[in-house]
Amino acid sequence: MVRLVTSLLALSATAWAAASCSASSQCPKDKPCCSREYFPVPVEYLANNQLNLFCKKIAEYGECGTGAYCLGGCDPQSSFSVESCAPMPVCENKSYKWDDLDNTILNTKYLGNASDADWTYSGFPKVEDGNLLMTMPKKTVGTLFANNHYIWYGKVSGKIKSSRGQGVVTAFILLSDVKDEIDYEFVGADLTNVQTNYYWQGVLDWHNSGNASVDGADTFDTWHTYEIDWQPDQTRWIVDGDVKRTLKKSDTWNETANRYQYPQTPARLQMSLWPAGQASNAQGTIDWAGGEIDWDSEDIKDKGYYYATFGQIDVECYDPPSEAKKSGNTSYIYTSDSAMEADVAITGNDTVLGSLGATGLNMDLGANSSSSASSSSASDSVPTNSGGGSGGMSGNSSSSSSSSGSGSGSSTSSGSGAAATTTGFSQGGQDNGALAVNERALRGSLFAVLVAVVVLVTL
Repeated sequence: MVRLVTSLLALSATAWAAASCSASSQCPKDKPCCSREYFPVPVEYLANNQLNLFCKKIAEYGECGTGAYCLGGCDPQSSFSVESCAPMPVCENKSYKWDDLDNTILNTKYLGNASDADWTYSGFPKVEDGNLLMTMPKKTVGTLFANNHYIWYGKVSGKIKSSRGQGVVTAFILLSDVKDEIDYEFVGADLTNVQTNYYWQGVLDWHNSGNASVDGADTFDTWHTYEIDWQPDQTRWIVDGDVKRTLKKSDTWNETANRYQYPQTPARLQMSLWPAGQASNAQGTIDWAGGEIDWDSEDIKDKGYYYATFGQIDVECYDPPSEAKKSGNTSYIYTSDSAMEADVAITGNDTVLGSLGATGLNMDLGANSSSSASSSSASDSVPTNSGGGSGGMSGNSSSSSSSSGSGSGSSTSSGSGAAATTTGFSQGGQDNGALAVNERALRGSLFAVLVAVVVLVTL
């Protein structure tokens, strides 16, 4: 898998200020959490060795900080220590409906309390006719939703109408903090197929990808149900009840490395809409997305935005592995930076940070401050946005809930998150749209920026 940048010039302007991190260069203790969330582009579309190098560097480097850097997307292998990342909220069986957005929260406000908010988001979500619309207004970087409860094996199901148009990509994925991934991706230029992919710890292998045909009407105009059935020994991609693909764990054995390269660590459900065909992207990205995006398309003219529509989303938690270490039912933690299945434990550790200055090493830092959110500068505690666009939206999804900690206990919860009326991102005196999560992977790395410039020149 490869993660590409939507605006290299914007990134190069900020790369100097951020501390970068990788598996071979961990974060410093004062900013111990390495965060790197990003969008995928299959490697079969890479044009040359230099682009391969560029993409590998994006995958290798992240950005160091506190607060939100220590929550979803915090990579324990590249952080100061595995304890730097906050514990991950355990899985909950839930059905999500979209009468409103009362149980979501901006990713700039979330401190790890998954009982108060099931989803964090960035960008331009809206509710229409009981459905969630992920929108992407002209010249913005779209919308991202991430569930705050991790899944350690289970089934996720979504009723989805994809976006349409060349260069526009909809995603429905499971993504762990060490880059284990199972996904569906909808390329707007092809409304008869959906792409399926899996990755282990971000290792680049285009053989992991495959198309699945969607019967009947196209993926934009007609509802289809997409399921990921993730089990310890196999994963199935199911469309409208029809198994389209099965991956056996036994088929992922790497004899050289003596391990199974199979997705096996707690993952979050993420849903997104993003402009893969943005003109500033690498040509390989644009080609994969079906061409450069048309910002004067029918949808832009009629509605003012591209959009993907999400109906009911269901999460079913499976029991954790029988050998799993268990001392509670609140959170998952990593016990080793090897980050294999055996290196995950289920604990009673709290998941909530005391402030944006807090980390997994000191969860309560700033908790008694009159304004805990101001305990650390935004640039060091909340990954920033380099994408274009401006405007606000009403924030925060209703859900019906009965929960089980991935087979490790039961609880019930109901969200009561307050509504937000701004994206919370600011750049150049302007409230920006969605967090360009793929840009975060590169911003902290001067070397990667320089490689990107070389790639652009050679292209």
